[in-house]
Amino acid sequence: MSVQTEAKEQKVVVFSLNQKEYALDVQHVVSIEKMQHFTRVPHVPDYIKGVINLRGVIIPIIDLRTRFQVETAEYNQNTRIIIVSMADKEVGLIVDEANDVMNIDMDTIESQPDVIGTERQNCIAGVVKIQDRLLILLKLEKILNFQED
Repeated sequence: MSVQTEAKEQKVVVFSLNQKEYALDVQHVVSIEKMQHFTRVPHVPDYIKGVINLRGVIIPIIDLRTRFQVETAEYNQNTRIIIVSMADKEVGLIVDEANDVMNIDMDTIESQPDVIGTERQNCIAGVVKIQDRLLILLKLEKILNFQED
């Protein structure tokens, strides 16, 4: 008779931003799209780049470099829009590159270092070391919470 242990893994989508790797829980990811033209919207924060029409749905687009106050970069053939869904809202996140989908062991997630500081600290759920990689796990609900700005 074998005893099954509950899996303590989380599936994440890994993406790059300014040569660092970040991860989002895959349960919130709807799709990963190539960069496409977006329509600018007036009177919104600078990190909201505009909206796209994706298969008949109008989706606001957020540039994560701008959202995290990281140096901007030109969009290129590797730039992706990660379409995420939370609380019945779909939003696109512009990232430098979508790298991977992987399982991470929940026991390997370490709390964020105290040195991170600033408002971005609220967006970080933890840090995971996998071989020679360091992944920063993000809290999607904090990234999409615009009232704190």
